[in-house]
Amino acid sequence: MKVVTCIAPVNIAVIKYWGKSDEDLIIPINDSLSGTLSMDTMCAKTTIIASPELQENIFWLNGKEQSFDNKRLANCLQEVKQIADKSLPHLNWKLSIKSENNFPTAAGLASSAAGYACMVTALAKLYEIKGDVSYIARMGSGSACRSMYGGWVLWCKGSSSDGKDSIAKQIAPAAHWPEMRVIVLVVNDEKKKYSSTDAMKRSVQTSELLKHRANHVVPKMVKACIEAIKKKDFETFAEITMKESNSFHAICQDTYPPCVYLNDTSHTIIAAVHAYNEFKSANKVAYTFDAGPNAVLYLLESSVDEFISVINYVLPPMDNNGDYYKGLPVSPSQLSQKLKMALNASIQKPGGLKYIIHTKIGEGPKLLSEPQEHLL
Repeated sequence: MKVVTCIAPVNIAVIKYWGKSDEDLIIPINDSLSGTLSMDTMCAKTTIIASPELQENIFWLNGKEQSFDNKRLANCLQEVKQIADKSLPHLNWKLSIKSENNFPTAAGLASSAAGYACMVTALAKLYEIKGDVSYIARMGSGSACRSMYGGWVLWCKGSSSDGKDSIAKQIAPAAHWPEMRVIVLVVNDEKKKYSSTDAMKRSVQTSELLKHRANHVVPKMVKACIEAIKKKDFETFAEITMKESNSFHAICQDTYPPCVYLNDTSHTIIAAVHAYNEFKSANKVAYTFDAGPNAVLYLLESSVDEFISVINYVLPPMDNNGDYYKGLPVSPSQLSQKLKMALNASIQKPGGLKYIIHTKIGEGPKLLSEPQEHLL
């Protein structure tokens, strides 16, 4: 038998993908841009076994057996086998696949992107395929193509009807901006009310704002954001990131019926970020929200401890929450009275956040070779 195990990262878009021009091939209506998060903190892990002894294909996700008839999984597997060397003896062996995320699934934290990037990386290794396969990951989950690379990644929507040029490419490596940090504020880690697939389909059908955003707003934002990343211009990067997040959620509101992902805690975080930036007379923190209430904050390392303290002030943790901070260490400090006054915030009841993840920009998928690292 042959065994392959790999891990793949989460990516968090600063310019969102929302809406497809082709539902089956998952071709987007606009380019998108993201940062890949470190796998030290958040990742998907997949093991695939191919064996002539297996009688049927089997797939487990987070400990639960899933149907192997999943259309997106089938599309990825079919495309990988189509470009593989037909002389491989194991090409037609049955597969046993086990995949796990070390973070919440379907809660708006890009679990499907990490999962399908991991799956396609493992399949490509299993069938000895070299070269870019981001377009195959895209066929599983659109954003998965961006998780095929580390650092800062652009997903080009492409122009070909077969989707072969709708691929991801790295615009800057993880080491390019070493001071950049990411804080994930987990408001709700339960399954979200509206699936991204259904919601964006409804947006394409009903939102006039979406067409304007895709054709006129996003192209300018992508160009400006790439330039800001390359120059390490955080002030501009932060403004674009927040405006883009607001634009995306305006589309969700303009969708009929609307898809509301943000809640009161999300809005408390938004208000705190703007108040803090105003107090500092500069953009020190940028928020972005995907299809869920959880906030992802981009900020530089020098601002982490103070802004964690801001969050603790407006959204106090529960006293007995010993596992509240995950990832890189944080050292919250006392806020000055001036900053507290500037926040002008209604302090929320303890427990508004489930936990906080502190991480950084990281590398793309990685193959694991030690036997103890396999899930099967």
